[in-house]
Amino acid sequence: MSHAETPAGLVGRPLPHESARLHVSGRASYIDDLPEPAGTLHAAPGLSGIARGRIRRLDLSAVRAHPGVRCVITAADIPGENNCGPILHDDPIIAGDEIQFHGQVIFAVAADTRDAARQAVRLAKVEYDVATPILDMDAAIAAESWVLPPFAMQRGEVDAAFAGAPHRLAGRAVLGGQEHFYLEGQISFAQPRDDDSLHLLCSTQHPTEMQQLVAHALGWRSHQVSVECRRMGGGFGGKESQSAQWACLAAILAVNTGKPVKMRLDRDDDMVATGKRHGFQYAWESAFDDRGRLLGLKLEMASNCGFSADLSGPVNDRTICHIDNAYYLDALALKSLRCKTNTVSNTAFRGFGGPQGMFVIENVLDDIARHLGCDPLAVRRANFYDVEPGARSTTPYGMVVTDNVAPALVAELAADCDYAARRAAIAEFNATSPVLKRGIALTPVKFGISFNATHYNQAGALVHVYTDGTVLVSHGGTEMGQGLYTKIRQIVADEFGLPFADVRLASTDTSRVANTSATAASSGTDLNGKAAQNACRNIKARLAAFIGELSTLTVDPEKVEFSGGQVRAGAFAMPFGELAMAAYRARIQLWDAGFYKTPKIHFDPVSKLGRPFFYFAYGAACCEVAIDTLTGESRVLRADLLHDAGRSINPALDIGQVEGGFIQGMGWLTSEELWWRPDGKLMSHAPSTYKIPTASDLPAIFNVRLYANANAEDSIHRSKAVGEPPFMLALAVFQALRDAVGAALPAGRPVRLDAPATPEAILRALNPGEAA
Repeated sequence: MSHAETPAGLVGRPLPHESARLHVSGRASYIDDLPEPAGTLHAAPGLSGIARGRIRRLDLSAVRAHPGVRCVITAADIPGENNCGPILHDDPIIAGDEIQFHGQVIFAVAADTRDAARQAVRLAKVEYDVATPILDMDAAIAAESWVLPPFAMQRGEVDAAFAGAPHRLAGRAVLGGQEHFYLEGQISFAQPRDDDSLHLLCSTQHPTEMQQLVAHALGWRSHQVSVECRRMGGGFGGKESQSAQWACLAAILAVNTGKPVKMRLDRDDDMVATGKRHGFQYAWESAFDDRGRLLGLKLEMASNCGFSADLSGPVNDRTICHIDNAYYLDALALKSLRCKTNTVSNTAFRGFGGPQGMFVIENVLDDIARHLGCDPLAVRRANFYDVEPGARSTTPYGMVVTDNVAPALVAELAADCDYAARRAAIAEFNATSPVLKRGIALTPVKFGISFNATHYNQAGALVHVYTDGTVLVSHGGTEMGQGLYTKIRQIVADEFGLPFADVRLASTDTSRVANTSATAASSGTDLNGKAAQNACRNIKARLAAFIGELSTLTVDPEKVEFSGGQVRAGAFAMPFGELAMAAYRARIQLWDAGFYKTPKIHFDPVSKLGRPFFYFAYGAACCEVAIDTLTGESRVLRADLLHDAGRSINPALDIGQVEGGFIQGMGWLTSEELWWRPDGKLMSHAPSTYKIPTASDLPAIFNVRLYANANAEDSIHRSKAVGEPPFMLALAVFQALRDAVGAALPAGRPVRLDAPATPEAILRALNPGEAA
């Protein structure tokens, strides 16, 4: 029997992705594949050629005269609010006179063909008054240039901890940003409809936010705009807020022309004009005892937010909530700087600031281990939170860790991958190898699951049961390849005891399920799965009551069984489809709307105190690397990953997320380097100049396994989120590279390796004070 025919018990099965056959055969329809109505126009943005200054003169006469051009708009042509910022209104859809980064949109064109639109935008004549741009965090700090005010906090007796500590160390590090590099670029297709309304097909993680921002840009109300998304060719956070600008431009051009308008960015324009992961830089002082246990930590961290706030506030807040990773911090003094620079506005990216917090604490502990001459894993274990809630169980933001499986998970991985013996063997290898050096590291992950903004932790779903027993589901989550639709189908099919093929997902649409949250924070299945389950159970309760009427039996609704395509209650049995038809004829409601809100959570964005997370997802990775000390080249030789997905709804999909997240994280920390010219132009704007990992970069030995651990909290089927947490398993790669670099330096010398650890960065670390 195939997976599609398997009738029941679908939760926990490794079913293929629901669109897998469509993906590999090329039949999966993305927005650019859909038939275009007659008269469809194609849009292109005109981008600024400077990073900072003012427009003195903008001559678009040649643009308007170009063959095929039907509409040209500037900031003055926006009928409503000229803003696409999701929180602060500081992000213009089209720049007015002021230019704030190289590649900012200054006008937009709609033409008969995409080529005509792209050719036309190059004909603009622009004169600027150029100002000196702020391009890096040091310059922003010196100028006190912020998108949001600096934030400082203290937990515990920091000065006393430092005064009484046997050891102290100071350190610094720089961490680069990261391009999302989704395979499908930003695209929106706006279709005007009757009575001043518009339907927008948008590759977005947040349809409701697109609906709201498009309505604001048009000067309309929300019920005039509907937004639909069936699937995305990747998102990774880059289509949470930053799909809005292109959606608004398409919508404005469509309303101006009365024609459907498609806005699909060229890859180079996409990389130049859309935000990245926030780059960070850190300076710290640590106080610790002879075991390497942290007694106090003073940390200043700055993030490159770009020219506007976008999501930088919540990103930096989540960084604050993850600087502890899996470790107890007794005394902490923290300063967080949110730097405004004349670069593209940085945004959400897988992990949403969490990886940047974990990066620094892993460096702190690694430095301590090197200073003490200890195994870094021993130092990490010495700093773990208590397994049972106790004196060392409260996070710096006031949440008590009650589900800590990190020590047991790390112990299991260390035993399985033979960590101790391999560390000894690597030390022997390094002692006799003057050029090639190896390194190994085992690092844990503790990642909080929920939106820090509490109100986003809600979801709705709509479930229809048809009279033949088939089911259609719609919810607020978006499918970007991660398998959300597959898991929801499994959950709903399992509730009704139906074959997987009897449940279909409708595209996500704000006209079906309203006021949705972004598919982000790894909460897509947690929220939408519970909402869909709630709708199913409402329908099942009505069917259970109806069975009592049909059979003249007293039926306990809790004892009605839906399985194998049948509905049973004691002596009563009927195929699900027959029961659905009978219920319809008896005028029983066969559809319902489900709702879910995450319990227990609360967070004060001012004090940064509360319980921002429903639970934690855990994991660990052991990675072995080699470096060439003459060239700086490196390779990951082996990776062993053990990840906590709770009681997995679909182990195949979850393992795929662990593998993909790890490789994407490895790219962030080793090869993906963003580089701006001194005038602010991004030069790493194409695959030729920006290096994501390829198949050849996979470790030769790559072991991935899920950790057996049901969620302690009442999540959907006791599963755990698995979108973002595996990304941070790649920190083991970076720490292994630090270990290899340390093996090439004189004993006791600190390692200063910045990320990404490109060959140049590794050579700088091997030759401190010299230019690589």
